[in-house]
Amino acid sequence: MTALRQRKGSRGKEPPLGAEFQSQQSNCCSDHHPENILHGDWSWGVIIWTSVGWSVSVGLGLLCCIYMATLHENDLWFSNIKEVEREISFRTECGLYYSYYKQMLQAPSIQEGLSDLIHDNLTESKRTINLLQRMNIYQEVFLSVLYRLLPIQSYLEPVYFYIYTVFSLQAVYVIALYLTAWLLSGSWLAGTLTGVWYILNRVDTTRVEFTISLRENWSMPFLALQVTAITCYLRPQLTDLQQKVMVWLMYVTTFCFCLTWQFNQFILLVQALIIYSLDCLDFLTTTQVTTLYLVQVSSLLSVWLLQFCNSMILGSLVLSFIVAALFIRHCQSGLKTGSPLVRLGRLLLHSAMVLLLTVTINYLTKKALQLRSDEHIFKFIKSKFALGPTRDFDASLYLCEEAFGLLPFDTLERLAGTLLLYPYILTLLLLSGTLAVAALHNLRLKANEL
Repeated sequence: MTALRQRKGSRGKEPPLGAEFQSQQSNCCSDHHPENILHGDWSWGVIIWTSVGWSVSVGLGLLCCIYMATLHENDLWFSNIKEVEREISFRTECGLYYSYYKQMLQAPSIQEGLSDLIHDNLTESKRTINLLQRMNIYQEVFLSVLYRLLPIQSYLEPVYFYIYTVFSLQAVYVIALYLTAWLLSGSWLAGTLTGVWYILNRVDTTRVEFTISLRENWSMPFLALQVTAITCYLRPQLTDLQQKVMVWLMYVTTFCFCLTWQFNQFILLVQALIIYSLDCLDFLTTTQVTTLYLVQVSSLLSVWLLQFCNSMILGSLVLSFIVAALFIRHCQSGLKTGSPLVRLGRLLLHSAMVLLLTVTINYLTKKALQLRSDEHIFKFIKSKFALGPTRDFDASLYLCEEAFGLLPFDTLERLAGTLLLYPYILTLLLLSGTLAVAALHNLRLKANEL
């Protein structure tokens, strides 16, 4: 973890924790690391080993895609039922999302289809709403336009184009997980293990085969790609050009993730909290922290513009938190100085100030925008954690959903049955211990430099 931050001014002092381990690791497994090609190592061994790794990733992605499509076909006998029965198979809100895709295809032109979505008077009774502002349906719009433009209408029905796209995204999801594991471990064998475990634990990793149109099935592959881009960006010894490419990849993947799922702000909030923690513990440089924050902000604001200035985005907690974190850090220039105990006290005070400013900014923003559209989410969270009952209809509806319920008792048994649970617990404990040791080392190192 300490390798994530390139230290300055450490000449003549003891090397960072883990330096010996990294040098030993480079001798044993970095010979075939994908970064070697980026750095100009074009030896036949590296090329062949890397090519095999990429081939395995694509193979696992295709395997997952075909597996999900086969499960869907076997469950519904999809290819042997009528068109109306296929549309009925899109249950609950899945059918609503698919109806907008069908509406765009049946419109006389793309312009008229977009106009009907912007001035929709069918979704809500006695009200005309802008669906592109209210819902995350740009994926249906994009897919319908793509289907119109591609010469595939004669041999591929619209519903198959729709579901095959979603299943293909699951292949992207597996490949992204594979690449992240490869980058973190230095070996594509770890990526293979990741992909295999994802497929084997299908019951606990995805529900795409029977909820095709749900927003999470569109957005999670982009989130996985974003994590891959961040992992690559935080690696040391990248050139300026490679860093710029990674920043753009982070922006594009974060933007696509935010555009396709209404709950994106909560995932980004978790990411922002992790970035903030790594910054406080001196694992990231100031430039890296600022870049990651700005990527999140720029992605959210881009989606805000595309969704016709949706006020819910401006009132999100993640935007308030990022503004508060950047402002407080700018005002507290001596945060990372002093003895370990002094610095720890400053970090606690700093965190309290960031939390207080976040709540204040968020409250004032919602008051200024008269924003109430996301209140049911917080009411749901409050009721979920037994902080008080709720009579809100939307929150109660979420509470009735099985997906938002407690984990079944047999979950751990299933994970243990695929040999995932015990290696995961062991790895989590080892990495947590390593993180704690590295954090203490950083605190002492900073104190010694003074």
